[in-house]
Amino acid sequence: MTTIAARISQSLADEIIAGTLAPGEKLEEPSLAERFQVSRTPIREALRLLNARGLIELVPRRGGVVANVSAEQLADMLEALCELESLCCRIATQRMSAMQRRQLELLHEETQQVSERGDADAYLRLNARFHQLICQGTQNQTLVAQVENLRDRLAPVRAAQSGVERRFETSHREHEKIVEAVLAGQPEQAYLAMRSHTTRLTLHVMEQIEAQRAG
Repeated sequence: MTTIAARISQSLADEIIAGTLAPGEKLEEPSLAERFQVSRTPIREALRLLNARGLIELVPRRGGVVANVSAEQLADMLEALCELESLCCRIATQRMSAMQRRQLELLHEETQQVSERGDADAYLRLNARFHQLICQGTQNQTLVAQVENLRDRLAPVRAAQSGVERRFETSHREHEKIVEAVLAGQPEQAYLAMRSHTTRLTLHVMEQIEAQRAG
């Protein structure tokens, strides 16, 4: 993969994850080539990478369409993410370095400050970093890659749901239990705290999706 294709792929992935490019939206090679001022070759390479990440579905000789998965597929991915993040939390509790533990503690304190200010954008950024830091604490790159891939694929859906991860007080209290267990070196308590947290978010997302599709 060329550097140009990688850059284009990441740019489009960022827009998909942010919801700027909505599910079902077409990504046509001519318009993308014009937008990025490149030939169609790096565009095709970029689209193949996005397809491999599950962010788009390729359309032969035309381009791609931003992925729009079924409720059943979403439920499967959300369940998998819930279980993987809980497992990561258990393993990270046993393997995190002293520096990573301190980073987690400081990040949690910063999250408290933005929660009190009601800064939704800053809170969501810190929340993503919180989960990322715990996954990295496993010291297992395969697990990290699997979780990041699922979070990427689910980000547009999660971001589109009103109220998801915006109930600052509830989310922060759940993070508090996770941090306490990790810092105390209690892997099973950390697993259960993370599972409770991610299960609540999973159920909320699915309820929102089902309500939208029923309406």
